[in-house]
Amino acid sequence: MPSKLKSLEEISQISKTLKQKGKTIVTTNGSFDILHPAHINLLEKAKFEGDILIVLLNSDISVKKLKGPSRPIQNENDRSIMLSALESVDYITIFNDDTPLNLLENIQPHIHVKGGSFIPERIKEEQFLLKKWDGKFKNFPFEEGYSTTSIIEKILKSKI
Repeated sequence: MPSKLKSLEEISQISKTLKQKGKTIVTTNGSFDILHPAHINLLEKAKFEGDILIVLLNSDISVKKLKGPSRPIQNENDRSIMLSALESVDYITIFNDDTPLNLLENIQPHIHVKGGSFIPERIKEEQFLLKKWDGKFKNFPFEEGYSTTSIIEKILKSKI
């Protein structure tokens, strides 16, 4: 089975080719450290918005900067393998930056999707950037009871 994980150069070329074929490109981003039902729901909703879903996956370096030295729990390779197994995900590319702005600029998706947990200032930057090529921003509400942080806390409290 061919890998869904692509380099920046590969994903750029794939995006251009798919757009030339009239396909609607959707992106979403995150660390997807411990995959849970809210992640699955987000990815399925994102895929429903277009033809192709590209997941912009925070690298281990990026996750550490954003979430602290004890994260990620699973390395970027393992996280990309899990995402690759999902039917809703067409492609994955890993990035080291704090934000996906450079990737968004490069791919120029038709739609960029976010789940409920996000930093408002970063969303403004992404929305502003998307307007440059008439891209759309879509946010799905946070699903209560599901967050990687709360799952980690629950595991730690259970003293397994």
